[in-house]
Amino acid sequence: MNQYETVFILTPVLSDEQMKEAVAKFKKLLTDNGAEILNEEAWGLKKLAYNIQKKSSGFYALLEFKAEPTVVNTLETAFRRDEKVIRFITVKQDKYSAAYAEKRRAKWASKKEA
Repeated sequence: MNQYETVFILTPVLSDEQMKEAVAKFKKLLTDNGAEILNEEAWGLKKLAYNIQKKSSGFYALLEFKAEPTVVNTLETAFRRDEKVIRFITVKQDKYSAAYAEKRRAKWASKKEA
C-alpha cells in the first residue's frame, strides 16, 4: 500500500452542511475501496490565486490515506464527475514526506489538546 495526500477545492456556493457532505462522500468512497484514512483537514474558505470557473474562492479540504494505486484512479474519476469539485490534486508521498506529514499531524493534535 502506498501513502497518498489529496487536496481538493469545492465550489464556494455550498453551505457548510453541503461541504461536509461532499467530504464525507469522498471519505466513504475511499474506505469502501479498502483505503485507510490517516488524516482529514478542512482548511475552510480561501481566496484562489486566480479565478477558476468564474469563482474567486473555494472550500479547501485535505485527505491523507493509504491505498492501492487503483483506488486513486477511482477517487480522481469521482472528483471529475462531481460538479462541486473545481480542482484537485493527489500526490504519492515518499518516505520523507510521509514522515513530515506524521510530524505535522502530531503537532496539530498537540495544538488541539492545548
